[in-house]
Amino acid sequence: MKNLSKRHIIKIPNSIKIFYCDKNHILLIQGPLKEKLIKLSVKLVILNNPNYIKVTDIICHKLLKTKKSCMQGTTTALIKQSFLEVATVFCKKLQLAGVGFKVFSLQLKKINLIHFKLGYSHSIYFKIPENIEIENYKSTNLFVSGNNFNYVTQISALIKSYKFPEIYKGKGILYSDEKIKLKEGKKI
Repeated sequence: MKNLSKRHIIKIPNSIKIFYCDKNHILLIQGPLKEKLIKLSVKLVILNNPNYIKVTDIICHKLLKTKKSCMQGTTTALIKQSFLEVATVFCKKLQLAGVGFKVFSLQLKKINLIHFKLGYSHSIYFKIPENIEIENYKSTNLFVSGNNFNYVTQISALIKSYKFPEIYKGKGILYSDEKIKLKEGKKI
């Protein structure tokens, strides 16, 4: 293991099992929460120690021959991200800042909705996707959680886009750890 590049060697956590099909270059990752299937563009080598895998620079597709090192690094990052997705739940906390800004959960038949009052002349309704959970314990806090980090971040950004925080008063939808530097208004 000394002569191998340590950058592209991935340690497999104990709670995760992997299955690799060398013929089709498909990796199945099973975790405690879910399982994920990845179609790879480079080959993997399982090292003598079964807790390590190495991402090689051998490209499977003829079209990608010129981008060996790029594909090797991208595949390594993709596998590490997949290990996190099958083992943990990601959460984003949103806060509504402003007088009269409220959020409510609704359930109509089999459709889960979130109802926003954001100071507009109309109400905004958001349909909750199936793999995402959105909960509000207070009328000004919202928790978006799910297994896929990119999807949770995308849904949080979409909800935040309904009312971006303004830079003079700080009203709008903010992430819980977000700080806004307020601008000073005009002086007469």
